[in-house]
Amino acid sequence: MSKLRILVFWGLLVGFFIWDWQQSPAVNLRLEAPIIAIGSGQAPSGGHCAAF
Repeated sequence: MSKLRILVFWGLLVGFFIWDWQQSPAVNLRLEAPIIAIGSGQAPSGGHCAAF
């Protein structure tokens, strides 16, 4: 019974990732801030930091 629960858990998790990957729009890397700009004071465009 324990192995069945483990297989169901991993199956649901992998299925969720596959579903999410197919439903989400592709990330346009040209619109993302460059990694070198982290901490440079460049204004964030989303996430919790932009709420303040």
